[in-house]
Amino acid sequence: MTLDIELFRRLCETPGIPGREERVRAVIEKTVLGKSGGGLFDTSHVDAMGSLICTRNATKGGSSRGAEPTTVLLAAHMDEIGFYVRHVDDNGFIWLNAAGGFDTRNLFASRVTVVTDSGDIHGVMNPGGKPIHISNDAERTKVPGVEEFFVDLGMTAADVKKRVKVGDYVVLNQPFMETPLKIVSKALDNRMACFVAIEALRHMHRKNVKHAANIVVAFCTQEEVGLRGATTAANQVGADIGVGLDVNLACDTPGVPDSQRVTKHGDGAAVMIQDSSMISDYTLVQEICAVAKKHRIPHQRAILPRGGQDGAAIQRSGRGARCVALGAGTRYIHTSTEMLDKADLEAVIDLLAAWLPTIA
Repeated sequence: MTLDIELFRRLCETPGIPGREERVRAVIEKTVLGKSGGGLFDTSHVDAMGSLICTRNATKGGSSRGAEPTTVLLAAHMDEIGFYVRHVDDNGFIWLNAAGGFDTRNLFASRVTVVTDSGDIHGVMNPGGKPIHISNDAERTKVPGVEEFFVDLGMTAADVKKRVKVGDYVVLNQPFMETPLKIVSKALDNRMACFVAIEALRHMHRKNVKHAANIVVAFCTQEEVGLRGATTAANQVGADIGVGLDVNLACDTPGVPDSQRVTKHGDGAAVMIQDSSMISDYTLVQEICAVAKKHRIPHQRAILPRGGQDGAAIQRSGRGARCVALGAGTRYIHTSTEMLDKADLEAVIDLLAAWLPTIA
């Protein structure tokens, strides 16, 4: 499989925190709905929460429910963790409020982008306090809270106050990087899922693969602050089957016991059995794993003790739905150096593209 790496790069490098996903949505709209979109979807709309909901109608008969096709909803959230500007002080330093979960040990000496109505501004983020040269041991070992971090734009206070206001947003500024085996970037959580959904549907479309189910992809908003966009999308769609597409932990790195690694890079697509938000439907897990074995697609089962994904919102929406979670193991989640294995990414795309046509 040849991956559209340039699309993946654009998705990851485009800023979009919970509640401000519109720039990411525009990239997706241009890709799947524009002149070069190739007819992946029959209909689409943007809902009140800002989620982009795209439907590909069934292309053959055979629904187990008679004349009405089964509806499958794939949820792929567009937002990345980031910050809102909560205060600009008299010295021009910008103070932040988190939108999503951060381990602040990963935030020291970060380059950031402040997104304003007049354009993007690059700066640096650090916590308040003394540098190493004049601090004592206790001061150096203290882990600051998010509220202690500020952004320095290297501009006069007057210029900062002219350009930056409360409610503007901030993302980490880290370029997309490709190595022979891996992909490294900010926002792989969860632009990976957006990319997987697009590539799987592209594969089916190019191969003219027939499918008996209506396939709906919800590029959702505000997952990182409580599965909010997926909740409203799921209630609109009323799906029979839901799939939470998301990254999974790959803790196959030094300092983590093998029993806690969750997934391992290179072992294939991650089929989630349980996380703290959802237990996957047993029959769907069995069906997906059977398809993977049939097509010799590498896959691994995973249980995540803490963390959730949009499948949980689909599962509990309306009259309820059978749901499963699918993704790729990712190292260093919720940092600016998230890492995917390319072979695992291809396995997720292949598995999704092979499984969807089997749904009756």
